Amino acid sequence: MAETLLTIREAAKRLGVSIDTLRRWDRSGKLVAVRKPGGVHRFYQASDLDIFTNDLAALAYNWAVAGGAVVPDYYCSNSGQFQARLNRLQHDVQTSNGFDSSLVALIIGIAGEIGNNSFDHNLGKWPGMPGTFFAHDGFRRLVVLADRGIGILASLQRVRPSLSTSRDALFVAFSEVISGRSPEARGNGLKFVRQAVIQNPFSLVFQSGDTQLQLKQGDTKLQLTKTAKVVPGCYALIYY
Repeated sequence: MAETLLTIREAAKRLGVSIDTLRRWDRSGKLVAVRKPGGVHRFYQASDLDIFTNDLAALAYNWAVAGGAVVPDYYCSNSGQFQARLNRLQHDVQTSNGFDSSLVALIIGIAGEIGNNSFDHNLGKWPGMPGTFFAHDGFRRLVVLADRGIGILASLQRVRPSLSTSRDALFVAFSEVISGRSPEARGNGLKFVRQAVIQNPFSLVFQSGDTQLQLKQGDTKLQLTKTAKVVPGCYALIYY
């Protein structure tokens, strides 16, 4: 689906600022405009304006917890759409001012692992709305992912029936090698995610069920916290 483009006048009205302010933000990199090939006029992607004005983390979390409609610009209904947007994310991160280009592959690897899990582990039997919420806030250097799938506990119970809590499931997923043939080999990639985060200037918030994990560079232990709200599937924030 093609991105919706707004003129600078439409964007200024939507944000409640002047056209001159948008031009200044474009020059400073605070809110970058796009230009059509060979053109000089500024246009703005509707999704970029949404990112600028909304708290994506809250938007994704509320959808993951309560369901309902999802903003189309942030929704991938199938793995093909997810891969296409992952490629776009790679381009956006590569062109970020001041970002270490050697870390781009790791960011894409982390986001790809978490997002692909949403499709691989639900196997077309989504209990809630299929697909993933996937958005990138370049201003905050944040990647947001969420799904309404079966979650980590139910996924791992297929190979570890003794697991009974989301806390135990998250601990196993991020710290233990889990054997099993595809598609039963659950959670192994999340150990790659853990290593990538603790060895680099990243941080991660990951929730499934009633347990949230927080991880940052240098952490030697997993910080697991019980939450008041339950995420039926998975929810992740990647800061880079």
